[in-house]
Amino acid sequence: MSRQRNYRKIIISRTDSIGDVVLTLPLAGLLKKYYPGTSIVFLGQSYTRAVVEACQHADEFIDWKEVSSLPFPEQVKFLHNLQAGLILHVFPVKEIAHLAKRAGIPERMGSTGRLYHYTTCNRLVRLSRKNSPLHEAMLNIRLASGLLPASMIPTEDIPGLFGMSRIKSLPDSLERLIDLNRFNLILHPKSKGSAREWGSPNFAKLSTILPVSDYKVFVTGTAAEGAMLKEEGFFEMAGEVTDITGKMSLDEMISFINTADGLIAASTGPLHLAAALGKVALGIYPPIRPMHPGRWAPLGKRAGYLVADKECSQCRKTGPCQCMLNISPMQVKQKLDSMVNP
Repeated sequence: MSRQRNYRKIIISRTDSIGDVVLTLPLAGLLKKYYPGTSIVFLGQSYTRAVVEACQHADEFIDWKEVSSLPFPEQVKFLHNLQAGLILHVFPVKEIAHLAKRAGIPERMGSTGRLYHYTTCNRLVRLSRKNSPLHEAMLNIRLASGLLPASMIPTEDIPGLFGMSRIKSLPDSLERLIDLNRFNLILHPKSKGSAREWGSPNFAKLSTILPVSDYKVFVTGTAAEGAMLKEEGFFEMAGEVTDITGKMSLDEMISFINTADGLIAASTGPLHLAAALGKVALGIYPPIRPMHPGRWAPLGKRAGYLVADKECSQCRKTGPCQCMLNISPMQVKQKLDSMVNP
């Protein structure tokens, strides 16, 4: 680490999905730890605002869509007026890289994996995500090497760095659904196409073998995902479940996960939210690299995953992953039981 500088503001640019943003929060936590007087600004997409605003390490959220809709001179002026001393291009976007340079941000950090970073960044980090064995959260931290005393920390330290403590109150209509005498379990069967899925029949079967006396089961997802589940006959196959698909904003979803006890999903944003909130978070993964848990496992004090114990890429170019589909509902129940009662 070079001599520590004082930064008035550091911008973290991460304009992709919910899970990616969740796994960037530990980077914000470390920056706050070593630069306590610095404001951390997230540049992201509007649909991740609720995640960032729930994090105690983030001081400001900027909607990239709003900025990018301005005439270019106004974009430059807006970014310049933030008076940031540093921008971290965690999720590289060519337009943002050029904009940051034009706005005169003094230090601009990006990976060597993007050619345009050679002309737009003045601090380059040798980092390849494609073939790296590191977890996504660790890769995000590695990008800030040179800013932190160590660019590698133990994975078990990550759960303490999410900082998701600014959770809004759950609306009464949703809080009334929580059963204080049972384990409140969320099943999130769909992934909006962002991950390989375990399949709605498997989730439905799982719900039938969970003892009603021990578990209250909720099904979450967007309204469109709820419609897909109905088309697939999920609710006819399922046991006793409470359907709350399409009923919550992301703010409310975060609050609901925080109030519930656990969540089961593929590698999705809600899974990473549950892990970050310290809930039982059980992920079901394909063994295909780089989709495998080595890169995308939920990181939390009560997080775990199931994956076929083999190297496999047979389904890389197809939709469903047979190795995932072959994980039985009983295996998932047994893993869940071991996590609920360790």
